Amino acid sequence: MRLGWIDISMVLAYLLTMLMVGWYYRKKARINKESYLLGSKSLPWYKLGLSDASDMFDISGTMWMVALCFVYGLKSIWIPWLWPVFNQVFMMMFLSKWLRRSNANTGAEWLLTRFGTTGAGVKGSHIIVIAFALISCLGFLAYGFVGLGKFMQVFIPWDVIKDYVPFEISAEYVPHFYGIVFTLFAMFYSIIGGMHSIVTGDVIKYMIMTIACIAIAIFAMIHLDGNTLAVPPGWDNPFFGWKLDLDWTGIADDANKKIAADGFGIFGAFFMMMLFKGVFASLAGPAPNYDMQKVLSTRSPKEASKMSGFVSIILLPIRYSMVIGLTVLALLYYNQLDLKTPAGVDDFERVLPAAINGFLPVGLLGLVLTGLLGAFMGTFSGTLNAAQAYIINDIYLRYINPGAKTKRVIWMNYLVGILVVAVGVIFGFMADDVNAILQWIVGGLYGGYVAANCLKWYWWRFNANGFFWGMAVGIAGALVMPYAIDNGIKQGLITESLPLYWWPVLFALSLAGCFIGTWLAPATEINVLKHFYKSVRPWGFWKPVHQLVVAEDPSFRPNRRFKLDMFNVVLGIIGQCCLTILPMYIVLWMELPLLITVAILTIIILVLKKTWWDKLED
Repeated sequence: MRLGWIDISMVLAYLLTMLMVGWYYRKKARINKESYLLGSKSLPWYKLGLSDASDMFDISGTMWMVALCFVYGLKSIWIPWLWPVFNQVFMMMFLSKWLRRSNANTGAEWLLTRFGTTGAGVKGSHIIVIAFALISCLGFLAYGFVGLGKFMQVFIPWDVIKDYVPFEISAEYVPHFYGIVFTLFAMFYSIIGGMHSIVTGDVIKYMIMTIACIAIAIFAMIHLDGNTLAVPPGWDNPFFGWKLDLDWTGIADDANKKIAADGFGIFGAFFMMMLFKGVFASLAGPAPNYDMQKVLSTRSPKEASKMSGFVSIILLPIRYSMVIGLTVLALLYYNQLDLKTPAGVDDFERVLPAAINGFLPVGLLGLVLTGLLGAFMGTFSGTLNAAQAYIINDIYLRYINPGAKTKRVIWMNYLVGILVVAVGVIFGFMADDVNAILQWIVGGLYGGYVAANCLKWYWWRFNANGFFWGMAVGIAGALVMPYAIDNGIKQGLITESLPLYWWPVLFALSLAGCFIGTWLAPATEINVLKHFYKSVRPWGFWKPVHQLVVAEDPSFRPNRRFKLDMFNVVLGIIGQCCLTILPMYIVLWMELPLLITVAILTIIILVLKKTWWDKLED
């Protein structure tokens, strides 16, 4: 163990600070339900943006990104489109303000503003989105739990502490033990202090991470100066053809095995599938997790848009400074890294902790360790808060105890929080690795989500019955898909493939469920549709409703910003790519690409100032 007393002190000081933050905000969190779950909708957009960016700067995702950057080089900037990362651009341009105009507390409550409180499928649609939200939240909790355990195992070898633990733990479960220990800290401050403590903790963590990321980037540049990276041709080129064409033979042979296992060799097909899926997923709006809760916590629709735009600006350059910095260090000193699994194969998800533990000096090591531990705790707490919101607001207060007093609601939040964490940890025990969970969430589960949640914004005739059946078919398909694929491979019926490549199947099934369910039930009650259309002001296929609204209110003006919004989306995605690759060009000191990127980014900022910022409205 390389941790010095300074490093350990930093970690302990951070953990103690988080406990104090949770305790400090406990009284404010107890004021009412809205204060606990949404910070009373009083927090400024930039603070919520810092918090949202901090939640996205998770330890598991960063481990994954460093592994990708090591193996795929600058082409790795495209792979996070799996989420897709550019959904923040769609939210920034129009979807965040549409969502915030509802004034709802959760995604499930938002459905009542779109489909009303009575009619075919209303109760079912409400329940199904809660089910999706909880499955999604539990998946992300497991995702964070697994990543944290693998990370901490590198810094605190089991041999160092096993004599102080009054029970035996087999080697395969050591990461899970570490995950449980640090999960308890995150659980305490998020459950006790609610959204207020979560946001404050996220801001503290972001400041730590910013200092750490910049320091790592500078440290890597110093080590790289005068040296050459041992990488295959094309590694430092972000552009690609139909095939990946990266051959690590003789350099790091196991990297070729990872490329084959990931299924990214035919990179052109993979990219097109990500783009196809990503556009629809982005048009669907935010999934019901911590991101949606932060949007609903803003003061106004205009501030919701600002918050979503702020996230990419403050997240991507900082995060990728760490990603490229640790990748450079790992490549320079690859032979000194211990990445082997018990099976004798390099696990590239270990690159991040191994590089940090192996090459960062005392002090910086503690700072980075503290920041990444905070990254886990921030993501974990935000996801936990979202799960609590759905269970308490949309199940307990709606179906079980609608008249519950504030004190009872707060204690139920505590109980639900503990139960959700327990189930998330169980899910973590069932997962093989970070990538396995990620692939299922983005390739499988979201395939069942997208169709129904796209149609709800843009088509007036879409109703609660269609939403329910679209989501039900999609979620059922996503849950069955991993077993169907495994069985198909075992039977020799199909070759091994990514869940992403099965996404169109899930999407088509879900879309069929949407249309069949919609036409089997009457349209949503017209007053509900008119109120939604007037308050949210979406563009899309709303002509019949628009005509009725204008007949009642001739002064009403429809949203004719579709072309402008799409123009801004394209600019925003290009700008987001520039923000991502900018720190990579700086650390690698690729002068000409760097200058071109800065020039493109400057032009985009100036244009968006006129086409987006100056035209923001509530």
